Amino acid sequence: MWDALKDQGSPLDASFLNIVLSNPEKRNALSLAMLKSLRSDILRDAESNDLKVIIISAEGPVFSSGHDLKELTEEQGRDYHAEVFHTCAEVMMLIRNHPVPVIAMVNGLATAAGCQLVASCDIAVASDKSSFTTPGVNIGLFCSTPGVALARAVPRKVALEMLFTGEPISAQEALLHGLLSKVVPEAQLQEETMRIARKIASLSRPVVSLGKATFYKQLPQDLEMAYYLTSQAMVDNLALRDGQEGIRAFLQKRKPTWSHEAA
Repeated sequence: MWDALKDQGSPLDASFLNIVLSNPEKRNALSLAMLKSLRSDILRDAESNDLKVIIISAEGPVFSSGHDLKELTEEQGRDYHAEVFHTCAEVMMLIRNHPVPVIAMVNGLATAAGCQLVASCDIAVASDKSSFTTPGVNIGLFCSTPGVALARAVPRKVALEMLFTGEPISAQEALLHGLLSKVVPEAQLQEETMRIARKIASLSRPVVSLGKATFYKQLPQDLEMAYYLTSQAMVDNLALRDGQEGIRAFLQKRKPTWSHEAA
């Protein structure tokens, strides 16, 4: 439902898109309707040069409890179940392939697909009250799809312990293992998240977009291919108007004036 997802992007600042999971009564479960709304908001303005950062947060003490288990009973049927997981996977891949950085701002528990959502974001800032778990094994539904994002964010043995036991890890443990970028006191969560977002927004969108795409493209490659891809990306970066503007500004000891143009 649309009322389960709030877009708090300010018309006065098109640089930020703030998406808030807003169904605390249901622990911000990622129902099919919620996933479709999230997909729609992530896609909106994706090609706009004005948009620089997306922030995903949530209302209430639970960031997200994961899939709505009422949608996963046998009464719903195999086709419906397939749509749920296909849509969820699509949302996670949209985050990875989006041209701007996506930041998770987490205050509370992130469970199963909720943990998957955090792991899928480019940056994750959490309060020290947050915790993370993939407990599906405890109810007979192994967290296989959350494991995709989790295994790409933390060491394999940490991911497997979480998946095999379903036991939660604290925010500090999540930071130690690489699931989070930063952990801050609850009172400082929004301030620190916005500090990071504003810094990114102050930079050239095409430069950041090229950098994000290249980072993920080279990640699974062997060393030789990784250097080949990134060397080509550096050449492409230099061909950007903002690439040359940044160098000129540095040499002239002034602040750059970004055009945010893709060519």
